[in-house]
Amino acid sequence: MNRIIIILAITALVLASLACSFTINLPGAEVKTGPTVTQNINVPNLTDRQAIADVTLHFGAGNLTLQPGAANELLSGTAMFNVADFKPTISIDSNNINIEQGNIKLTGIPYINTDIVNDWNLSLGDRPISLVIKAGAYTGNYELGGISLHSLAISDGASKVELSFSKPNLIEMTSLNYTTGASSVAMRGLANANADTLSFNGGAGSYTLEFSGLLQRDMSVSIDSGVSSVTIIVPNGTSAQVDTSNSLISVSSNGGWQQHGNLYQLSGSGSTIVIKVQMGAGSLKLDTSQ
Repeated sequence: MNRIIIILAITALVLASLACSFTINLPGAEVKTGPTVTQNINVPNLTDRQAIADVTLHFGAGNLTLQPGAANELLSGTAMFNVADFKPTISIDSNNINIEQGNIKLTGIPYINTDIVNDWNLSLGDRPISLVIKAGAYTGNYELGGISLHSLAISDGASKVELSFSKPNLIEMTSLNYTTGASSVAMRGLANANADTLSFNGGAGSYTLEFSGLLQRDMSVSIDSGVSSVTIIVPNGTSAQVDTSNSLISVSSNGGWQQHGNLYQLSGSGSTIVIKVQMGAGSLKLDTSQ
């Protein structure tokens, strides 16, 4: 019975994520491909060097890659696609920048061609930005270390995402929010995000949150998910505590974690990571790294 419930939950989430990208009515229709086109995406820096740019990326299905490295620009890169309606549009209104994938509007159930190409490869500059990513069923690869993120908010559907901060964020981040569905998400180097708060909301999936890096201040973390598998990794020597009092889950721990009822603690010095976990079912693994 549990297996059937999980399958139904995953199916519903996948269909919900696809609904973000397609307008579907009966009868069936086919998504047709054409020549592969590469379009440059360039967004100039704001005139005010201290101003925070509000950047929103709307992405449906495909592959989305982000990394540092835009030279003398707020954002630069390419979009490669072979469906005309995937052509991205860019709108700039003062400090607000929106980059949006074109929407396919069908008169039937889409028969998705496996030859479809939709790849964005974007680089971010070092000016302050608040970044919002709204995506559907896609693959995401995000390297966000060494830039100036004021805030980060990601929402997606059925996805596979690797997100890392290999270097410290250049400014303090007010909040990092991630909401996802039936997906596989790995977030690494989270201490380098330099975030005051981190909120992760998941559905039925597999999630890893790894807190290596330079922890410059206390971090408050909340994890709320459904039927899922969650792994939390904190380096040895970092002060951390995990509260599972509002969860109906099995918990396993490795390394120096000490259990006191529903509270798990890792001894360390300096700032502290405080994590509250609320899961309806599933498993939680606590681990350490050298």
